[in-house]
Amino acid sequence: MGGQRTRTDSGSRSSSSFILQDDQEGFSPTSSNALVLVQNAPIVSSYNERIRPILDAIDKLRSLMVMEEGIQLPTIVVVGDQSSGKSSVLESLAGISLPRGRGICTRVPLVMRLQHHSDPEPELSLEYNGRVEHTDEDNISEDIVNATNLIAGDSKGISDTPLTLLVKKNGVPDLTMVDLPGITRVPVRGQPENIYDQIKDIIMKYIKPEESIILNVLSASADFSTCESISMSRSVDKTGERTLAVVTKVDMAPEGLLEKVTADDVDIGLGYVCVRNRIRDETFEEARAIADRLFETDPFLSKIDKSMVGIQVLADKLVQIQAASIARNLPDIVKKINDKLNSYLSELNKMPKKLSSVPEAMTAVMQIIGTSKESLKKILVRGEFDEFPDDKHMHCKARLVEMLNKCSDQLHECNVSDPKSNFLLEEIAILEEAKGINLPNFVPRNAFLIVLQGKVKGISSIPIGFVEQVWSYIEDVVLSVLMRNTENYYHVQLSARRAGHNLIEKMKERSINWMTEIVEMEKLTDYTCNPEYLSEWHRLMTEQETFIQKVLRDAEININVKGIGMVEVGGLRKYTHVLLSQAFDLKMRMTAYWNIVLRRLIDIMGLHLQLSVSNLVNKDLEMEIMNELLGPNHGGGIERMLEEPPSIAVKRQKLIKSIKKLKESKEVVCKIMDDRFTYADYLV
Repeated sequence: MGGQRTRTDSGSRSSSSFILQDDQEGFSPTSSNALVLVQNAPIVSSYNERIRPILDAIDKLRSLMVMEEGIQLPTIVVVGDQSSGKSSVLESLAGISLPRGRGICTRVPLVMRLQHHSDPEPELSLEYNGRVEHTDEDNISEDIVNATNLIAGDSKGISDTPLTLLVKKNGVPDLTMVDLPGITRVPVRGQPENIYDQIKDIIMKYIKPEESIILNVLSASADFSTCESISMSRSVDKTGERTLAVVTKVDMAPEGLLEKVTADDVDIGLGYVCVRNRIRDETFEEARAIADRLFETDPFLSKIDKSMVGIQVLADKLVQIQAASIARNLPDIVKKINDKLNSYLSELNKMPKKLSSVPEAMTAVMQIIGTSKESLKKILVRGEFDEFPDDKHMHCKARLVEMLNKCSDQLHECNVSDPKSNFLLEEIAILEEAKGINLPNFVPRNAFLIVLQGKVKGISSIPIGFVEQVWSYIEDVVLSVLMRNTENYYHVQLSARRAGHNLIEKMKERSINWMTEIVEMEKLTDYTCNPEYLSEWHRLMTEQETFIQKVLRDAEININVKGIGMVEVGGLRKYTHVLLSQAFDLKMRMTAYWNIVLRRLIDIMGLHLQLSVSNLVNKDLEMEIMNELLGPNHGGGIERMLEEPPSIAVKRQKLIKSIKKLKESKEVVCKIMDDRFTYADYLV
């Protein structure tokens, strides 16, 4: 074997200019058993010129971190059990040395971007944590280790923060791959006990998206069906349609390999490629030459179809699969970028304008107050609820009417409002204590007032409870509207909450005081101009004499009194006709008057409620909020509006950053789409 070799400054053998001449007949530069490596393209694929633009576009999207926005990119993900030969495969494709050693060599996702270029001098760089570091072939392995330590720490733990390796080198295939930590179940010293779970989580994160192509690296000596990497890939790719297997270390277990890769018991849909990688001090060229001879001469390996062996075949397959995947997914990527961009722009436009001056802040406050007043008018005054169609709690007129009706029912159903209870006994007891030197057929007014005061006292807690319930509900509604309209202005929200709470407290106190006065007036005054009082009293009194005669002459215990109902009279027979007559008169007067008292209380509460709500919405709320913002106790609220709340500022900045990223991404993909790359271009 003849040829020439060039060395780097340190004396290591370079792969970029090594030429081997084949002494076999029928040599073709593209044949699978070729031993000639052309200086300008040792394993460069014929697809490079066509795939490079769209691969650059995808790599650009990857560097823009568009995947952080939930947009998955076509990715070749390299997985394998520990010591399966992953790093050796990548070394053969890239023509550079990667870290090796016992245990886990790859401790972070290593994004390898291989780019063929005509310059014979390679360009290598590492990108991580926002920095870019240039390196060379002599130092790349050590620099990867150092960068990994900075990302994942100096121990043997792992991290899901990626490290990007850019390799621009004459002859490499145009590929972008992500090498993941090798799968291990047993932690060694310095590794966490759950190292397997951590590795599995990282692998599943990368291989689960439908856009990912899984490059499963398997050792020839392994039972494929028991490999952890096969188990993981099959869990997300059951049919194997996006899984390609690379079988390494074929020289160590050649016997039976043909049957294993042709039987395909583990569903590898994209096929197998068998390779023999570089060992110890071999150059990449020497390793490829040895591999080519091995697949030609080994009694077992030579039987494997040449379309399934060698690094060149692997490179071609990966480039072709990568191109097809990118072209197939590119339209969907464009759509997702556009959809995300439009969504973020819409969300940003809905955010409040960042205020830069006091006049702007004052205008914003007035808009908030105006919007809140209009909402409260609709739900509290006009009974409209189109703003809250599904939230019945905010259908305020209906809820307030329900509260008023409930209060009315409580007033009418309480014990003091039942005319049958202790029929005439209370009236007789009061009459006996209120008697004086006067004509016997007159009901003393003070007796009527005593009965009235007792009944009013018996129901006095009900109107007060109604007022407290109503204002608690109104406070909840008002604060809900204010919080919704001020959610983007933290300082105004605080002031609005205080103002709303303070105003409701004052109005509730005012209503309670007013209701207490109304109750006291009912205790002190027996007056009405309602003609129903006299007509109802006369109607009830028509039963007076009949009732008294039944009490005094009949032995009946219960008597049905018209307008009252069935009453018990057994305890009344001991009283005189005159006393019974006076008690009956007093009872019917009170019955007729009590109905008017209850209706009057309900009417007054309803009217007061309407007026209070109207005042609250139309004038009191605005004044209270402005006093809260500008007053001496909590002044400066307007100026504080210029300070955007941290949550809003973070959200705005995040949206702006995402929009910038997506706009740049859109420009990248639009250029590629304009060049009319289609899936069909890459089918062979």
